[in-house]
Amino acid sequence: MDELVSIGAPPAVGGVARLSRPDWLRIRLRTPEPYHRVRRLMEGLNLNTVCEEARCPNIYECWGEHGTATFMILGDTCTRRCGFCAVHTGRPAPGVDADEPARVAEAATAMGLRHVVVTSVDRDDLPDGGAGHFAATIRAIRKRLPGAAVEVLTPDFRGVDDALDIVLDARPEVFSHNMETVPRLYRQARPGSSYQRSLALLADAAVQRDGGYEGRVKTGLMAGLGETTTELEATIRDIRSAGTEILTIGQYLQPTRDHLPVDRYVHPDEFARLRGFALGLGFSHCESGPLVRSSYHAHEHVGAASP
Repeated sequence: MDELVSIGAPPAVGGVARLSRPDWLRIRLRTPEPYHRVRRLMEGLNLNTVCEEARCPNIYECWGEHGTATFMILGDTCTRRCGFCAVHTGRPAPGVDADEPARVAEAATAMGLRHVVVTSVDRDDLPDGGAGHFAATIRAIRKRLPGAAVEVLTPDFRGVDDALDIVLDARPEVFSHNMETVPRLYRQARPGSSYQRSLALLADAAVQRDGGYEGRVKTGLMAGLGETTTELEATIRDIRSAGTEILTIGQYLQPTRDHLPVDRYVHPDEFARLRGFALGLGFSHCESGPLVRSSYHAHEHVGAASP
């Protein structure tokens, strides 16, 4: 199957106008055998991926062309209700699935991955926010794939003491936590989170890097939620000042009618300018474009030289 399709905001409801989807938000929808192989593997091992749960527009490229996926651990139910995110919100089943780390490692081995990306839902119901489960997953991957790089994209753990230490003690090659948006929009976009808390988590990870942790520190931003260019640049400065080395910037796409609307579609030229702005501040790597997501081309980020 090979079809060119537009992606973006869902159709208007009740006569309410929506923004027209620009030509650059078109993807080649292909579902070759590698795509179906990845799907069968995830279903067979009862694993979740953020590719499916967050309705990532790059799923056809990553699964179909590269045979890669981003694993989502700690279940499929998030304890927060972010205005931009398609992941199901509610009360998760108590505890954690103790066998999940081994199944993630098994899937990564079957896929022959050299760079494994692991993220999760928010689990504010857990005493450590799920940090121990992240560490167990990193170690399980290490055991099965000792040569693979591991990247984790974690929640903020609600500022739980020692949660970051627990994750970094397992030595992921990349520690990532997404800032997502500018401070002014946090109440709308991330009502259960704090801009300063997220920034502090990145800064703490960078400090540990200076103290012996050898991995990279990474974050991601969305554009098109209603931020101004000035606000976006100020946020990028904050992120770099916190010691973050790798940055991704992508277009916000409204996943359903119940989520925040797209304020604007950012032109690819502006994404290119933002990439230049970030590199000028000293980031070692910046992936910036309409379809960029935090794990897009993640394998290219780990080898980026330190600034």
